Amino acid sequence: MAVDLLDRRLLFVTGKGGVGKTAISAALASLAAGRGKRTLVCEVDAKGDLARFFETGPTTFEPREVQPGLSVMTLTTEESLREYLRLHVRLPLLARIGPLARSFDFVANAAPGVREILTVGKVTWEVREDHYDLVVVDASASGHVVSQLGAPEAIEELVKVGVVREQTGWMQDILHDPERTGVVIVATPEEMPVTETIELAERLRSETSVDLAAVVANRVLPELFGHRERERFEAWREPDRLAEVAEAIAGVATGPAGGIRPEVVGAVFDAAELAVELRRGRAGHLTTLREGLGSGVPLLLVPELFTRTHGARATARVADALGDELGF
Repeated sequence: MAVDLLDRRLLFVTGKGGVGKTAISAALASLAAGRGKRTLVCEVDAKGDLARFFETGPTTFEPREVQPGLSVMTLTTEESLREYLRLHVRLPLLARIGPLARSFDFVANAAPGVREILTVGKVTWEVREDHYDLVVVDASASGHVVSQLGAPEAIEELVKVGVVREQTGWMQDILHDPERTGVVIVATPEEMPVTETIELAERLRSETSVDLAAVVANRVLPELFGHRERERFEAWREPDRLAEVAEAIAGVATGPAGGIRPEVVGAVFDAAELAVELRRGRAGHLTTLREGLGSGVPLLLVPELFTRTHGARATARVADALGDELGF
């Protein structure tokens, strides 16, 4: 599994909004860099979220190293168009491309794949030129990533001759090679994200030639209590037993816990039952996810961090969890 994932050259990370795909993108990139790989992680929606996971300043189109061997950048349409014209059409660097950009917007709105080809072209070009060992793309949400990945084919059907058509061949060579390129879908163990993940996996197989490398189940609740503990909690929650439990705690505890009341003990058991029920419900969604994906797709589990912040420390913890799943 480790060879299939981090030994690829290009990973597109996608998923339903709110499932943590940017966190997983940052963690995968950090994990790869920690293993000595020259790594680039790209943000395509320009929201600036990626910077928070590395506690760095705003990201730009120019890659910036934030950790040894790890660089971050943000893809924008105008900057990608500017670079494309300079590298592939051999036009000089333009200080202002306003009129050209407006013409591009007109064409992009009328023709499928034109806007997406700039994003796909940029990241595949980085792979082709061997600037990095691994490029991780914090890609569009699940509703749009299929059109991004299918952009070279759409352009190939639209444009029959010319410079643009010539570029689609090597892009497809990289995208369609499962040893070099893969998609990672991020989900949470909830009904809608699981349903969308299964549907997206089916669309990737039927509408693209890009390999589904792995699915990451994010924010998985740990199993805090086993069957034996749950049986004891049920017995201890009886009204006549709560006082006995409170007295037992008072007999061994010091400080504020020494005066604990039976109703407080009952509230603790209620919380334990809630944790068990939440875990059971999410476990059912994980089962649905496994069955829907089939046996050929690795399912990686990342635990709930129980933290409100998304910084470098949280990124490192997610990277550690992914490393454990991958056998590092």
